[in-house]
Amino acid sequence: MERKSTDLAEVREQDERLAYGQDFSQPQNEGRTRIALAVLAVVVALVSFFVLGSFFTNPDTFKGVMETLDQKKSSVMSLMGASTGSSAAISLLPGDAGTPIAEKLVDLSSDFLIVLAAIYLEKYLLTILGFAAFKVLVPVSCALLLLAVVAWRQPQARAVILRIAMKMALFGLAAFLVVPVSVKVSSMIEGTYEASINATLEAAEQTTEAIEQSAEEGDSKDANNPLAFLLNMPDELNKLTKSAQDSLSNFIEALAVMIVTSCIIPILVLVFFLWLAKMILGINVDIPYPPLRHHRRH
Repeated sequence: MERKSTDLAEVREQDERLAYGQDFSQPQNEGRTRIALAVLAVVVALVSFFVLGSFFTNPDTFKGVMETLDQKKSSVMSLMGASTGSSAAISLLPGDAGTPIAEKLVDLSSDFLIVLAAIYLEKYLLTILGFAAFKVLVPVSCALLLLAVVAWRQPQARAVILRIAMKMALFGLAAFLVVPVSVKVSSMIEGTYEASINATLEAAEQTTEAIEQSAEEGDSKDANNPLAFLLNMPDELNKLTKSAQDSLSNFIEALAVMIVTSCIIPILVLVFFLWLAKMILGINVDIPYPPLRHHRRH
């Protein structure tokens, strides 16, 4: 029984060695491998910290992404101003017909503020995540690789350290790629709805001008011909209310697009990269071996 247990332990240790792609049974090969991994870890750590870290923490590196985010920011601020102006103009409508629409437009202005904050957060995360990935996580993972080389004679500890190092490095790279990839995907979606957003701004401006002009004409007609003004007021009020409702619908659609492109897509991209990293790290190389059987002696 003791001999069989020893054989089983040796087979398992050999499987662990084969799982990393090489057989380190030869002391000479083992020493070369340890030296190569140590040198690789030091080189990667130095390149990551001094070269990649300096490059990806410079805002000029992300000039194209910054310009895209600035354009998105301008669109959001234009929508905020248009919704606020429309709300103020709709509140001028007589009676309570435009009050719910005006209040809803004010609420949309605060929602647009959330989208604007998400855009600013993306701009700041570009350099922050570059710093975290290439000046912190990758060098630390290289340090763990050196620790694994030191603990080479202990297969279980070495396997745990290597797994943590790979997870840390992949997480840093995934987090770094979130903002550029999400901005690229968002630009594709926003390109489809760009005409719709421009139409929303034009419709809101026309509605605001129509309401303000109607209010001025109403004051003039009220002074010159009160009876005609009262007779035409219901039709004019229905027309303006319908325009205000259409403007509100357009603003809601534009807000939905902005929330998807600025808030939801970055989260989905991060989840996708983390899932991909998990799939890569979750691939286990299992080498089956026949179970030891007890033979009866006859």
